[in-house]
Amino acid sequence: MPPHVKRAFTYRSHRTHAQAAEPSRTSGCVRRLYNMALQARTEARTLRSERINDNATSAMPTAWKKTGELAYLDDVSSVPLQQALRRLQAAFTNFPGKRAEYPRVKSRKKSRTSTEYTTGAFRFRDGKPTLGKTAEPLDIVRSRPLPEGSSPSAATVSQDAAGRWFVPMLVADPTVKPLPANGHSVGADAGLDHSPTPSTGEKIADPRHERKDRARLARAQRELSRKARGGGANRAKARREVTRVHARIADRRRDHPHLLTTRLVRENQAVVIEDPTVRSMRKNRALSRAISEAAWPEFRRMPEYKAAWYGREVIAVDRWFPSGKLCSACGTPQERMPLNVREWTCDCGTVHDRDVNAARNILAAGLAVSACGTGVRPQRSTPGGRSAMKQETPRREPWEPPPFQEGEEVNTGLLSERSTREQSCSIAAKHLYRDTPPHRSAHRT
Repeated sequence: MPPHVKRAFTYRSHRTHAQAAEPSRTSGCVRRLYNMALQARTEARTLRSERINDNATSAMPTAWKKTGELAYLDDVSSVPLQQALRRLQAAFTNFPGKRAEYPRVKSRKKSRTSTEYTTGAFRFRDGKPTLGKTAEPLDIVRSRPLPEGSSPSAATVSQDAAGRWFVPMLVADPTVKPLPANGHSVGADAGLDHSPTPSTGEKIADPRHERKDRARLARAQRELSRKARGGGANRAKARREVTRVHARIADRRRDHPHLLTTRLVRENQAVVIEDPTVRSMRKNRALSRAISEAAWPEFRRMPEYKAAWYGREVIAVDRWFPSGKLCSACGTPQERMPLNVREWTCDCGTVHDRDVNAARNILAAGLAVSACGTGVRPQRSTPGGRSAMKQETPRREPWEPPPFQEGEEVNTGLLSERSTREQSCSIAAKHLYRDTPPHRSAHRT
């Protein structure tokens, strides 16, 4: 029997100021221990050229708790402290491979209040968790029940910038099972006026949550700017109002990709998406706000883990593939395609909607290369991050057998090596990439 999918169920927790003291104190101890361990490992690395492994780091709190200055570390549960050291070890592991920057000190004002508990550090009874050394269970708002018969294996207590407390609990969900294969495939083109447009021709308008609350956000920011700088109560109140507006925008912006990606993954066996360079595209000052509001990274991230849940396939097309310039009917590329052109007519007479045509090209490209046994996911370890799809010779003609000469014996074994599947892949690749300009135009959407 395959293992169950692990999912995190997040619940809102309403608590008084006195009830919030314990997780706040634990979070402060976690932050202090993380910074001290980071300092000790940095000094050993730079001053003495020593490397402290994970076992030596885990033994540090035992010695520090015996000192009078850090005796308060023994007042909280030791599990969140050890979890903080594990995150520090993961940061040092990712740094040499250039997967992350060097670990930084956690600030009291900027770092998020968060504590993580594993199985031995909390109890779950009557639908409520009791964390660490607290005597009373947390009062959580049960927006949806946990899967029947499941028990949380980890719980995290966190507080966002708006002052809201959340309790995500990790459980093994037996209700998530692979869906039956249906043979449907869909391509999605990332856009600004609409959400990722599917190749079926459906147009889903972008909700533009930030634009709807822009006036409210500007009013709250003006009120904050009028308050005197410092630690005053009026400035803190105005700052919380700004964070509440930002939290409202973030919650609504996160909900829309969840609904759309879940529907695409459930209804289709294969989902082909783009891999845009959002960080570079945000440097365009005229489009940076619209690109951030469209939440393209979420549409890139969510289908992957949801496809793993339901037994689907997600294919990411190379970012340099000119999907908007190719005719999905005849494959003829266009020389120029400005962003203000939303509909255009090909020389073959086909009238295209820009987004739908790009989605169809993305679907054809992903299925063609995936059928050949190679992936179209960008190979980030190679220079330039290009995939095998882009590295094909655009003008290469499909292989043809030499002409038969009279009196020659035909070697049927050589001719049978090239299967019908490989021939179709070569024809599809040639159709998509013939006469494709070499310049990079993937940022045109």
